[in-house]
This record gives sequence, structure tokens and C-alpha cells, in this order.
Amino acid sequence: MLFNFLPNLDLLILGVTIASNLLLGFIVFFQFPKSNTSRFFLLLTASITVWSIFNYLSYQILDLQQALWIIRLVLVFAIFFATYFFLLVANFPYSELVIKKKWLYWIHTISMIAVFISISPLTFPRVLFSNASPIPQPIVGPGIFIFGFVVLSYDLGGLIWIIWKNFKVNSKEERTQQRFLLIGFLITLLFIIIFNFIFPVILNDTRFIPFAPLFTLPFAILTAYSIIKYNLLNIKIIATEILTFVLAVVSFIEIIIANDPLIIIFRCAVLILTLAFGILLIRSVRIEVEQREKLEQLNKELEAAKVKLEDLSRFKTQLLSLASHQIKSPLAAIKGFISIMLQGLYGPIEPKIRETLEKMKHSSDELIDLINSILDLRKVEEGRMEYTFEKTSLTAMVKGVVEEIQPLATAKGLKLENNLPANEIFVQADKTKLKQVIQNLIDNSIKYTPEGFVRAELKEGGPGAVIFSVTDSGLGLSAELIPQLFSEFVRDERVKKEIRGTGFGLYIAKNIIEAHGGTLSATSPGEGKGSTFSVRLKTV
Repeated sequence: MLFNFLPNLDLLILGVTIASNLLLGFIVFFQFPKSNTSRFFLLLTASITVWSIFNYLSYQILDLQQALWIIRLVLVFAIFFATYFFLLVANFPYSELVIKKKWLYWIHTISMIAVFISISPLTFPRVLFSNASPIPQPIVGPGIFIFGFVVLSYDLGGLIWIIWKNFKVNSKEERTQQRFLLIGFLITLLFIIIFNFIFPVILNDTRFIPFAPLFTLPFAILTAYSIIKYNLLNIKIIATEILTFVLAVVSFIEIIIANDPLIIIFRCAVLILTLAFGILLIRSVRIEVEQREKLEQLNKELEAAKVKLEDLSRFKTQLLSLASHQIKSPLAAIKGFISIMLQGLYGPIEPKIRETLEKMKHSSDELIDLINSILDLRKVEEGRMEYTFEKTSLTAMVKGVVEEIQPLATAKGLKLENNLPANEIFVQADKTKLKQVIQNLIDNSIKYTPEGFVRAELKEGGPGAVIFSVTDSGLGLSAELIPQLFSEFVRDERVKKEIRGTGFGLYIAKNIIEAHGGTLSATSPGEGKGSTFSVRLKTV
């Protein structure tokens, strides 16, 4: 009964086998073209494909001479099948070549010797028809034992290698891969032994020979699944490749079953177009996926760099804070003793000693101011700067600061002016923090003005607002420097060596003004033409 369906069933089996093996082989290969494991897998699936074709032809051709050569070719590609099975198992799942090249050379040499023997009359001298089967039956020669020995050696060697690797590897992932390989091999081997050896040789039943190609699929499917699952192939690429391949197979089958030459030509053109557009589609999808993977990798690297920078920033502020606290107390003590000495509590002081003590006191004041700035910087960065807002006379504050700094401007030969309105202007502010900003702006203008003037003024900034500004005739600012001026550690390169500074006074000032709901900005006509720093605040 089975043979009634064979004309259609065996061709269907052949098509399914060829399509499935080539599909699996090329999917794995295109994902890892530089991997030796994927190359051996492709060669294995190609060997299975050609072997399946000759296996199909072996019971389709009735000419005895042609049947003889086809049956011999079945053995030839069975050797290639076994050879690349062994090489795949030996190299699986690594990309690099695990087998030494000299062993690779000997394996191929032994396989080629078996191929020459299998294709010679030593294996099958001739074929005959028997009354028991419609399929041509080969007469077996002594060469079949060499063929059997080589194929069995590779199969058993591969089996032993899989089992040995399964116990050797420590990785759970790799052990699972080896188990998939073992299960697929055992299923395929069991089917082949039962239906291609026991039935035809021992029971003289050849009904299941057409099913032989299908028996290779469990091993191919489970091996491909193992590689795909644990190497995380992109499902979008795989889906595109499968779709393209299925369309190509359907087009190819339509060519085979067509009888009209015009229809065959038309379907050949459709097949060529399908393959061309499929290849372009796969390539575009692959490029898209690769770009996305690179972007994801860059995002991960950027995220890691961001975390590292944040850690470094925290370490920097903690280190500065620790150093500042450790230095501030001794400096305060030094300043206190200098002040006592200057007051004459330890007795009269000679003029030269007093001059030296004044310099020491000035240096101590500068260091203490620097430490306070560092501590403020840490508070700003960590968001721990505390403010106590109250109604404050900005007019009185600016006037007081100008009077305090006047001696510094006079000592440098500068004219320090203030342009204040007659009426009091009030703002809601933290007196200490806002005074610090005003002092910093006026002090900076004095530092960066070799000669001329420094002017502090207050004026209306629109409804409910006031603008405090400091204008000088100093070094001015370049257009490139102004956007970076309120960042940490930014200073004018022209005066770094001549004028002392930390580079974060303006950064702290900007944060303080923004905490007051105001803005701090800078303008300058250009280098050497002076500059203006402006603070805009809401009035109350």
C-alpha cells in the first residue's frame, strides 16, 4: 500500500529535507560566517542535502549502470556526512578551530581514501533487480567494510566526544548545548539503524528507504537550535532569512512541476527576482540590526562612563571636603595667633615683623576663603546648600560691600564707584550667601582690571525686578569664553599664571543666584574692552 503513494510522498520528503537542511545551514552560517563551527555545520547540511538527492535517485532510476553509480555516490556523500559530523562535534560550539591542523589533514585524507574505495567496484561491483523489491539491489563487495569502518568510526567517535565533553565542561550553558547535540545525534542514529540497516539488510524490507533523508532532521534541527538559542541570534534576521528561503523553495518547486516552457521561463525569472530582492532585504535588515546593536553597545558604554564619572565626582568632592576640614582648623588657629600678635598682646612688634605678620594674615585669609569655596562647592554639587531667606536691603548690602573692598581697589590704583538709587530696594534673600556673590563679582572685577575703574550699580530690571551689575575697564572676555564662564574650574587662559583663582567662584555664585530665583550673566565687547556681570533678582 505504501508504494501507491511513493511517487508523491518521496518527492515531498526530498523537498522537505533539502529545504530544511539548507535553511538551517545557511541561517547558522550567515549569523557566524567566521565561526568554524558554523562552517562545519553548513558543510554537514550540504552533505546531507546531496546525499538525500542521490538516495532519492537510487530507487528512481531503472537503468542498472546509472543506478550503480548513483548508489556508489550515496556512499560517497554518506562519508562526507559522517566526516563533517565528527568535525562539527569536535569543534562545537567554539568559533576558533579546536582541532589541530595536522589532525584535520589526516581526517580528510582518510575520508578521501574511503571515497575512492566507495566509488570503485570494491564496494558495489554491480546491481541487480530482485523479485522481492522494485528497487535495484547492489551486490556487496569487500570495500563495504572499509566504508562501514570509516563511517562507524566517525559516528562512534563523535558520540564518545559529545559524552566526554558533557562531563568535561564546567559551564552549564555549554553542557546544555552538548546535550542537545547528543539527543539529536542519538535520535538520528536510532532511526538510521532501524530503518536503513535492520529493515533492508536483516528483514529485507526496503519500504522505509525513501524516508532516510527525514531521519537526519532531528540532529540538524537540535544542533541549529542549540547554536541559535545560546548565541542569541537576532530573530528579525532569522525571520527574514526564513521568509526569503521559503519563497525561493516554493518558486523552485513550481519550476519543477511546470510543463509549459514559457511558464518555466517565467517562474525562473520570478525565482531570480525573489532571490535578488531577498538577499537585498536580508542585507538591509542585517545592517539595521548591526547598527542597533552598536548603538545599544555605545549606550551601555556611555552609561558605564557616566556612572564612573559620577563616582569620580563624588570622590573628588569628598576628598576636597576632607582636606578642607583638616586644613581649615589649623589655619584658623594660625590666623588667631597672628591677630593676637598684631594687637601687641605679646609685646611690641618691630615694623619689619609687623609687615611680615600682615602678609601671613593676608595669606591665611585667602586660604580660608579658598577652603570655604571648596566646602560651598561640595554643598552645591550634593544639593545640600542651606538658605535662610529674609527681607534684605540690596541697596545697603551693595553699599556695605563696596566700602569693605574699597581699600583693595585703592591699593591697586583703581577707581571703585557705586551707582545706587536713593530709595531702598528690597529682595528676599539669604544675606550671607547673597553678600558672598556680590563680594565675589566686585573682587573679580578688581583682580582682572589692571587700570581704570570698577563700577557697581543697581537699577530697575522691569516690573518687580532689580539688576545689580559690576562693570569694569579690565581685560574683557572672548566670545568663546563667555558660554563656559559659569562652569567648574573655568578660567581665562591669559591670566592663569598672573592672577590667583580657583575656577569655581562663578560656578558657586550662579548656583546661589538661581536658588534665589534669579539669573547671573556676563557680557563683554571683547578682549581688552572690559566686561559686565549682571544679577537679576525679584524685588519684594
